[in-house]
Order: sequence, then C-alpha cells, then structure tokens
Amino acid sequence: MCQPPTWGDGSVRSMGTQRGARLRPSLRGKAPGLGLERELWADGHAVVVGIDEVGRGAWAGPLTLAAVVAPHDRRITRVRDSKLLTPAEREALYEPIVAWAEAWSVGHATHDECDQLGMSAAQRLAARRALDGLGVIPDMVLLDGNWDFIGGPNVRTVVRGDASSLSIAAASVVAKVTRDRIMVAEADNYPAFNFERNKGYPCAQHRASLAGRGPTTIHRRSWSFMDGLPWTGQPRVEPGGQGSLFA
Repeated sequence: MCQPPTWGDGSVRSMGTQRGARLRPSLRGKAPGLGLERELWADGHAVVVGIDEVGRGAWAGPLTLAAVVAPHDRRITRVRDSKLLTPAEREALYEPIVAWAEAWSVGHATHDECDQLGMSAAQRLAARRALDGLGVIPDMVLLDGNWDFIGGPNVRTVVRGDASSLSIAAASVVAKVTRDRIMVAEADNYPAFNFERNKGYPCAQHRASLAGRGPTTIHRRSWSFMDGLPWTGQPRVEPGGQGSLFA
C-alpha cells in the first residue's frame, strides 16, 4: 500500500490546500469526522469500510459504489459529501483520498445488469464487487442511508452518513469521480446526449434527445420513462427481479 505525502501534522491535503486555497464559506463547519469509526475501532472492529453509491437515479451508464477503509493513524482535510463539492473540487480530492486510504475499491453494475437484475440486486452486486476488490476483510461496513442492501450482521446503515462519516464521504467522492469519468469518456460515442455534462442523469435536454433519437446502447431500457419513446432497434427490457445475490 503506497504511503501518502504528509504535512507535519500527519494530515493529507488536497492540491488546493497545498496552494493555501480556502474552503468556500458554504463548506466550512461541515466536515465529516471519524467519531463513528473510532467507536467501532475501540470495540475491536479494526477494519471499518465506508460505502457510498452514485448513479442509482441515472437514465444511462453504470451504478457505481466505492468502498474506502480509513486508516487509524492519518488524517485528511477538506473531504466533504461529494454532492456539496464542485467537479473541480472532487477531482482535486480524488488522488489525496486514494493515497490516504488504507484500502479502497470501486464496483459497478452495468446498465444491462440494472435492467436484468433490478436495482436492488444491482446494488448488491456492485457492493459485492467493491468489497471483494479491497483486498482486506471488513470487520464492519458503514453504508450511507437507511436501507441495508448488502445484508449481514457486520453492516451498519448511517442516515446522512456522507455528511458525518469521513470514510463514507471519501467513498462518495471516489464513486462520483470514477463514474463521472466513465460518462465523460462515453460522451464522444454519443455526442447528441451531452453525457459530459449530465452524466446520464435526467434533464430536459437528455429527455429531448431520447424522444428524438431513442435510447443509446448504454441506456437502462427497463425504466418506465422509456415508455412511448422511439427505440431505433433497441428492444424494451422488462424490469428485473429483486432476488438476493447472497442467499
């Protein structure tokens, strides 16, 4: 595991911090902490993993989950819930986060898997892939939200976890940057859809492109909003089942 650069106090700082940039006023006082992680470490859960997802509400592209293990002995500054950050701020934090993390991984469920499995099972599949890619066995998983779609005794849901847990907030940034990069790369293949801007999420321009051209090969074709749109050779897909992947 590579070691991150540190600045005297043992903290890892983003590129903006190295240049002395200040946090926007709207972000001050909103830093997630390691309070929950420290409680779990004290209870003997040495490997605590934060998980967050992006892409659940998108019309195109993958569902992406990131898993991040926070180290016990190093800090990182300026990490926030990815939804509070600008694209440039998220990009600036990505490399410092993955250098700081004890372990990290990303798992995807493709648009086809979202169609074929249904969203619940697709979330479980992406989570399983992210956890399997860590290279460590979690003692506890912290999952953003109030629904445990992973299952098991070592999973704890945390409502607004991306605002309170540093490992979940770090995972939210890694997941968002990773998926955004995928959609920007896809934009060249489908220029009419402006994926570099909307990242596959709903918006008026995206809806207009769908109505005029039909779905691309990376659209989720089981979604109800597709009803009544031209298909241009792409078959309609019925929503998948919700069966457990871990039964």
